[in-house]
Amino acid sequence: MSTTAAVAPLTIQDAEVLVAAARRAAEAAGVAVSVTVLDAGGHLLAFRRDDRAVLISGETSTRKAYTALQLDAPTADLVAAVQPGAPFHTLPTALDRPLLFIAGGVPVRRDGRLIGAVGVGGGAPEQDHGFAATAVETLA
Repeated sequence: MSTTAAVAPLTIQDAEVLVAAARRAAEAAGVAVSVTVLDAGGHLLAFRRDDRAVLISGETSTRKAYTALQLDAPTADLVAAVQPGAPFHTLPTALDRPLLFIAGGVPVRRDGRLIGAVGVGGGAPEQDHGFAATAVETLA
């Protein structure tokens, strides 16, 4: 019998809160972004594309979320790992395609356990990371 306490999974309602919080943070900075939220299994829970954002921002936000989920770390913290001479320059994705590393994905945890990830695309990498991190803080 397992003594590990159950952790509530990331819900669609949680995902909607994350998307709304990331969008509010981006709008306050005057930036148009797309936001992707995945559950712990990498399933898409929510996606919001802003048509004023760069056209590839939707795919970028999804890749950022997958990367944060797969590596269980904020993508901004991994920047040093993909610099010239570092351990790797590309990261595998769920689609087995290489991903040039860009900051903007943040894991979502509940009671210390990984339950999903949020990715933001459309602004500068540092901005996207800040918008995603702000969104995750709303669930704390």
